[in-house]
Amino acid sequence: MPKFVNLEKIHRVLQYQIALTLLPNVGPKLGRELVAYCGGVEAVFREKTSRLIKIPGIGKELSASIPKQQVLDRAARELEFISKHNIQPLFYLDKEYPERLKHCADAPLLLYYKGNTSLNKQKVVSVIGTRKATEYGKLFCEQLIHDLAAHEDMLILSGLAYGIDSCAHRAALDNNIATVAVLGHSLDRIYPATNRALSEKMQTNGGLLSEFVSGTKPDRENFPRRNRIVAGMSDAVVVVESGAKGGALITADIANSYNRDVFAVPGRLNDTYSAGCNNLIKTNRAALIESANDIFYIMGWSKENSGKPKQRKLFTDLNPDEEAVVNALQSKGTMAIDELILETKMGATKIASSLLNLEFEGVVKCMPGKVYCLID
Repeated sequence: MPKFVNLEKIHRVLQYQIALTLLPNVGPKLGRELVAYCGGVEAVFREKTSRLIKIPGIGKELSASIPKQQVLDRAARELEFISKHNIQPLFYLDKEYPERLKHCADAPLLLYYKGNTSLNKQKVVSVIGTRKATEYGKLFCEQLIHDLAAHEDMLILSGLAYGIDSCAHRAALDNNIATVAVLGHSLDRIYPATNRALSEKMQTNGGLLSEFVSGTKPDRENFPRRNRIVAGMSDAVVVVESGAKGGALITADIANSYNRDVFAVPGRLNDTYSAGCNNLIKTNRAALIESANDIFYIMGWSKENSGKPKQRKLFTDLNPDEEAVVNALQSKGTMAIDELILETKMGATKIASSLLNLEFEGVVKCMPGKVYCLID
C-alpha cells in the first residue's frame, strides 16, 4: 500500500524554503547557518528573537526582520507561480539539487528548474564565451561539442546569451546531448528574446535553471551571480572566445576558486576576441585546449581509461585515521573535505594526510571540486 503523501505539508515547507531566500540581508551562507542552528527551515521563522540574536552573524536588526509576514506572503505567491508553470524547486538539501554545486559555500539555497534532464550527470561541461563570437569560435564550439558526444551521460551548460552560449546550446541539441541554460533572471521571461525558440527546444532535452523569483529582470548585477552557478555545477569550464574583459572570464575565475578544471581556446595574438583566452593560458588559470581529446585526457575521461577503472587494493593496512575516513566514505558515498572533517571529528591536517595516503594506496580518488569517494 503506497505511503500517504501530505501535500499540504510539502507546500508549507516549500513556502518557508522560498521565504528563506527572500529575507533581506540573508545570503546563502547565513541561510544555511540559520537552518542548521534552528533545526529546520520552518523553525527559522518560528524561533524566538532572543535565540536568533545568539546565532553568529545575526544581530538585533536582522533577527527582528526574520518573522515578517510579508516575506511568507510573497513566498506563497511564488508557490502559486511555480505550480502553475510546472517549475521544479530544488532546495539545497534535496537529492535532485546539483551535487557539485552543493559543495560550494555560496551556492544558492533554492533553484528553480524547468526541464527534463538530471542536473547530476556523470560529466558536466560548461562552454562559454563572448557574445560577439567569430566564425572561428563558432566552428570550434560546434566541433568540440560534436566530439564530446562520444561520451554518454554528458550535460552541456551555458548561459543562453548571444554568441558562444547560444552556439553551445544549439550544438548540444544537434548532437543529442542534454543542455541546460543558467539564467540571470527569472523563468517568466527569456533574455535575449530572440532565443525564445531555442529555449523551448532545450526543454525537450535539457532545460532552464534560475535562482531568481518571478518578476526578476535581467539586470547587470544578476549575471555574476548566474556565473557562479555555471562554474559550480561543472566538472570542466571551457572558454572558447573572450575579450580582455567579460563574463566568461568572471566564470573562469570563479571556477578556479571552486577547484574546477578550466580550459581556454588559444587565438592569434592580435585577435580582440582571443585576448581573454590567451591571458588565461599565459597566467596558468586555464589549460590550453585544441580539441575535445584534451578534455578527455586531463579529466581522465579517455576511452582507453573508461573501460579500465582503477581497482581498490585489497588487504591494505590502514591506520586508525585512514580507517575513519574509509568508514565515512562507505556510509556517505562522496564527501568533500569539510564534510569529512565534521564526520570524523579529525583536524584538517590529519584529513589531508590520510586522503593523500589513501590515494597513493588506490583506496580513494579525488573528483572535481575536491570531492572524494572510494574506488570500486
